[in-house]
Parts: sequence; C-alpha cells; structure tokens
Amino acid sequence: MEALHWIGEHWLDFLQSVGIIAGLLFTVHTIRTDAKGRRITNLIAFTQQHRDIWKEMYDRPELARVLENEVDLLRTPVTNEERLFAKLLILHLDSVHRAMKEEMFVSLEGLQTDIRMSFTRPVLRAVWEELKQLQDKDFVAFVETSIQQN
Repeated sequence: MEALHWIGEHWLDFLQSVGIIAGLLFTVHTIRTDAKGRRITNLIAFTQQHRDIWKEMYDRPELARVLENEVDLLRTPVTNEERLFAKLLILHLDSVHRAMKEEMFVSLEGLQTDIRMSFTRPVLRAVWEELKQLQDKDFVAFVETSIQQN
C-alpha cells in the first residue's frame, strides 16, 4: 500500500527517471550499432585499398618478381617500382594494424599468415629490412612475430 501512495505522490519523478533510463539504454544501443557500422565501413575501405595495391601486380608485369621465392638480389637488386609497391603494402598493413589495435576494424584471422607468406619472399623481405627502422616499434614487433610464426 505504501508503494502506491509513494507512486501517487512522486509519479512525475518516477516517469522522468524511467524516461532517462530508457534514453540512456537507447543511446548505448545506438553507439554499439554505430561502432559495428564503422567497423564494416573500415573493412570495406581497407579491402578496396588492398585490392588496389595488389591490382598493380597484375597491371604491371614487371612487379611479378615481388612474389617469387627464388630471386638473386645480388645479381638483380630491388627495382624502384618493386620498392614502391612494397612501401605501399607496408603502409597499408600499418594502417590495418593500427585500426585493429584501436578496435576500429574487425580482426583479420589470416593477417599474420599473409604477412609471413609475403614477407619471407626476397624482394618484400629486403624492402622490409630497409624500412622497418622507420616504422612504429609495435608494428615492427607485429610483423616480425608474424614472419617468425610457423
């Protein structure tokens, strides 16, 4: 009985409190939905960038050596075109890594395997060795760990 009496006296306060709580719950839901949407948008953008970088490989046959396992870099050093391709790939991977760290991007399960498969090839490995001292130490650790995994 006392509860009914209290509600009778404080119904407006009670209604306002319920409204505030409902508003906060709606805001939390909206923020979560927006975050998921942002992650998907970032995934689409990174996929586009990835495709654009690797498309160069097919549009420019002189870059084919980047994926070869048997390359004599003493006889035929890394070309400027190969170096540029590798730099763009490294910058792209750094962006993906940073976005994943900040949870602005979905975690890519095969990323470390992709890095290992790519950066153990002579041309990409040589450019990575040149450029890694210019990279963020956390990103360098991530790539090096990926390369060394079995």
